[in-house]
Amino acid sequence: ASRVLVASRNFANDATFEIKKCDLHRLEEGPPATTVLTREDGLRYYRMMQTVRRMELKADQLYKQKIIRGFCHLCDGQEACCVGLEAGINPTDHLITAYRAHGFTFTRGLSVRQILAELTGRKGGCARGKGGSMHMYAKNFYGGNGIVGAQVPLGAGIALACKYNGKDEVCLTLYGDGAANQGQIFEAYNMAALWKLPCIFICENNRYGMGTSVERAAASTDYYKRGDFIPGLRVDGMDILCVREATRFAAAYCRSGKGPILMELQTYRYHGHSMSDPGVSYRTREEIQEVRSKSDPIMLLKDRMVNSNLTSVEELKEIDVEVRKEIEDAAQFATADPEPPLEELGYHIYSSDPPFEVRGANQWIKFKSVS
Repeated sequence: ASRVLVASRNFANDATFEIKKCDLHRLEEGPPATTVLTREDGLRYYRMMQTVRRMELKADQLYKQKIIRGFCHLCDGQEACCVGLEAGINPTDHLITAYRAHGFTFTRGLSVRQILAELTGRKGGCARGKGGSMHMYAKNFYGGNGIVGAQVPLGAGIALACKYNGKDEVCLTLYGDGAANQGQIFEAYNMAALWKLPCIFICENNRYGMGTSVERAAASTDYYKRGDFIPGLRVDGMDILCVREATRFAAAYCRSGKGPILMELQTYRYHGHSMSDPGVSYRTREEIQEVRSKSDPIMLLKDRMVNSNLTSVEELKEIDVEVRKEIEDAAQFATADPEPPLEELGYHIYSSDPPFEVRGANQWIKFKSVS
């Protein structure tokens, strides 16, 4: 009955919203202060953000049940970053990020089933269960990286390949505020500026590098100015429309041949740095709750859409139910799917997959699957 009511209601096709102006560095003009959101796009963004949120909460549950092992860095609270960045680029563009990678893996086109199965180490995972939380890959997505800041020079290299091959493509190169003080990042800035590479350097500033606040870690917290000679934008990373418009602006800048640009997304993570961090020893529960109540990216989009007659609360509730079912189905698969056989341990070391046997300390003993 509710579906019939939703279908019969006359929703607006689009609405115009004012968005927060970006702070600018070495730029005369920035992204627009207003933007148009269509009903179709709004519903898609809502579904994607809700999927990332529910997927991360399910990962939390599976980790606490010891079904997910090892490192696990969740991104709930930062959904406007991964969904907004994807909304501002083309599928043929490129993206590389740090270890908080689950959301980007989803927005780059992989299914929840493939992601959760990777987290549980099953052969149905996107890296056949051998990558885990930090090492997931998709087409034009070069994964997470477990070494702090190490993906930034790699992103500059991907941008160099875009330019070398003469393709009208850009590379989004992401890192956190904790990595922003790494020397290799400034080396990558220098090279990208010298060679005018189509690279968008993006600092996801979630205010805490591991358990250290930005104020205690950085003499300057104006991360968007850190490129010095590279233009920069500081963006409200909790507003998906701000992120989308800033990304479109930055991508157009890079495609025009002007070289790299830097974006700082001011965002927030609800979980601790990783699952081993309760997240409340260096910040208060009240602080987390305040962000949840005032700046939650899903809530902000929901309120805008409902108040502008782009959707109804009932329609969004239906999406919530569908998303929860999708996550539960994926979790069932991720716990029932078998682990990869032992002989696969040496696969994918070479791209052409030649036979590769793994030997132990005694080199005459070779590992074989016993399953």
